[in-house]
Amino acid sequence: MTSPKASTLGLEPANREPKARSKSSCEAHGAKESGVNSNSPANNSTGSTMEAVATSLQSAGFRVEQIGRAVLVLGDCREVLPLLPKVDAVVTDPPYGIGEAAGKAKTRGKLAVAIDYGNDDWDNEPIAPEVIAMVRSASRWQIIFGGNYYDCPPASCWLVWDKENGDNDFADCELAWTNLPKAVRRIRFMWNGMLRAHGEQRGDHPTQKPIGVMKWCIGHLPHGDTILDPFMGSGTTGVAAVQMARDFIGIEREAKYFDIACRRIEEAQRQGDLFLGSAA
Repeated sequence: MTSPKASTLGLEPANREPKARSKSSCEAHGAKESGVNSNSPANNSTGSTMEAVATSLQSAGFRVEQIGRAVLVLGDCREVLPLLPKVDAVVTDPPYGIGEAAGKAKTRGKLAVAIDYGNDDWDNEPIAPEVIAMVRSASRWQIIFGGNYYDCPPASCWLVWDKENGDNDFADCELAWTNLPKAVRRIRFMWNGMLRAHGEQRGDHPTQKPIGVMKWCIGHLPHGDTILDPFMGSGTTGVAAVQMARDFIGIEREAKYFDIACRRIEEAQRQGDLFLGSAA
């Protein structure tokens, strides 16, 4: 699971900050304040579409950060999703309901001391069926990690991530349910504590997915100009989308992970800008 996943577990109110945005490092790319009177996307360009989405959500009282082609929303996806236009694809990793947020990680270190992420309750229960249905209705295409824990329709294409975990109590593989018109596909990508494919960094979230795996998932979409992650967590899906020059909308309920996602996506955006500048 990449994300915190707390976006829809219980019925508690979303972590909203009406009519206010905190001053984070993302402010350099801050969301535009111009008014928009509709929840529908603008007609002319991708940029104006994302600006319209950001402005509409701000008008509804959510904290919104617009970073390049990404719009990030602090709030409960049950409240945010009805305000969004339909997008090309949902790529997400909801809570599985297996208690991974409850301090399990700190007991698993064998080669090195494991990170202590604290003891939270956002993974104590799986996402409610009606929320999964809401998420699926938000896009034409869907890739949902942990789909084997939810009531999803039969599928011809499951995306299988072989984590090459070695000897520990993590699952050998994780499964993503999809509605893609293709056969089952698998990726081998090591994610075993300090042993990680390509030396990719981790440590922002207890169930963080590799950027490489999320880019592989996005690459399987028949059409995916705009990617939505309703359980954004620390923003891995957003980083992958930015690196692949896609538009991204991310929703996250937990403020600490929202701020991490802002930082990571801003860094990815800056690296992309530097690359384009050097190529000019």
